[in-house]
Amino acid sequence: MGKNEVAVTEDKKFNLVTMAESGLSEAIAEEMDGLGSIPYDKVKIPSGGGLAFEIPGETEDDPQTATELVGVILFHHPLNGYWEEEFNGSNDKPNCSSLDGKTGVISETGEIRDCANCEFNKFGTAKNGSGKACKNMHRIYFLQEDNPVPLIVTLPPTSIKSLRDYISKRILLRGMRCYSAVTKITLKKDKNAAGIAYSKAVFTFVKKLDADQVSAAEGMAKEMKKIQTFVDIDDSDYDAPEEPKTDNDGFMAVPDNAIEEELPFN
Repeated sequence: MGKNEVAVTEDKKFNLVTMAESGLSEAIAEEMDGLGSIPYDKVKIPSGGGLAFEIPGETEDDPQTATELVGVILFHHPLNGYWEEEFNGSNDKPNCSSLDGKTGVISETGEIRDCANCEFNKFGTAKNGSGKACKNMHRIYFLQEDNPVPLIVTLPPTSIKSLRDYISKRILLRGMRCYSAVTKITLKKDKNAAGIAYSKAVFTFVKKLDADQVSAAEGMAKEMKKIQTFVDIDDSDYDAPEEPKTDNDGFMAVPDNAIEEELPFN
């Protein structure tokens, strides 16, 4: 087990620590006055089928890795990013971005764009000729055990279906909200029809929080919603130079003779 991994068993209570309970909210308000908002660490999902997340370490040159993340999904929302140039690893901000997946803002001019009708948000506009030029991502604020500051996990387009299935089948149908449960996120290697490997996030229900924890997590979820528009999008949110090709519904095209058990979304 990597040094950033957290083991959670059914008989062990998850130690949920919120900013309010730890006194961090008050400290942030005082210490960060005039310095802007607190920077949230972003977890990178690797490209090329890698099975380990990359998490910022004590310094920029000392990232940590983990094969699983265990914690609480406090809040999640769609976001879009359009980069005119190819990914180059320089953490550049997109030329146009949307922090709600609905309304985009062009960085150079401040022009507002309707994502639903934007030409770059249509299939066939990507440089590979199949996907979208604008990347439809999904951001998760993820609270780990014993840590009052959530991580930000940004899902690439190919992992969004996994999150949707998990929330609909494992959370909502059990009468819960995401902040009511401990969730484990791992990575699975898949390949598209062209044989290109990619990493897909896999979500597993671990356990339900107790009533007091749910109340505390709900309060922090509301706080995360308030800061949604203050966390910028950059290249670190979309570290995927080789995106699998998708069809018009957002799913990968597969050949007619494909074996069902080998399809990536089964």
